[in-house]
Amino acid sequence: MSQAKVDRYKQEKANRKQIMKKEKAKSIAARTIGAVICVALVGWIGYSGYTKWESSRPTKTTEITTDALSDYLNGLSAEAEAED
Repeated sequence: MSQAKVDRYKQEKANRKQIMKKEKAKSIAARTIGAVICVALVGWIGYSGYTKWESSRPTKTTEITTDALSDYLNGLSAEAEAED
């Protein structure tokens, strides 16, 4: 081995713990970023699909007739006027 290789090996051996910590931190960061991206992608796809599905469904409408209530209130007011 040349002296340069020996020196490089000794330096790597001396800093092996620090190098391993850096590699482990990079690995964890990459996994975390990948998981966040996957969750965001799945959420976006789910939201888009739900929005499209909801827009394709017919809207629900309800009609209310208040004729009976109006007749009752008119009858009460007519009785009140008749008593006065």
